[in-house]
Amino acid sequence: MKGRIAAIVMCALLALYLVLTGTRAVQFVLTGVPIAVVLGIALIVLPIIGVAALLFEIRFGILTETIVRQLEREDELPVDDVARRPSGRYQREDADAAFPGYAHAVEEAPDDWRAWFRLGLAYDACGDRRRARGAIRRSFRLRRVSRAEQRA
Repeated sequence: MKGRIAAIVMCALLALYLVLTGTRAVQFVLTGVPIAVVLGIALIVLPIIGVAALLFEIRFGILTETIVRQLEREDELPVDDVARRPSGRYQREDADAAFPGYAHAVEEAPDDWRAWFRLGLAYDACGDRRRARGAIRRSFRLRRVSRAEQRA
């Protein structure tokens, strides 16, 4: 829930930023002074890049939630029995000890999107966010292929 609230706050802040910089960008472009025109264009282009990045993150979050709910219904989510610190983060040593089982499951079934998703959760528990996102994105692709094959 904290992630969803953070995303809503970020969207609201981005909208405010777009309005404020958009008006300033138009003013810069309308001056006709070359450097001001370049600044105005930059003020238009950079927020568009920010919006695209935010949309990718929102899509990632929505797909992740969808898969978690599906795995919950199928009783396929991994058991969350790794010890946690008072902050709520996983104990690194315990997460590292549980990791090989998830890596082995992916080696055994490299086309199983569920195994890749669980591996992503294991990477996240170990603190490796970059690999966690990569494994989860791979699970998205494999799931999409699996669903297309089922429809065909």
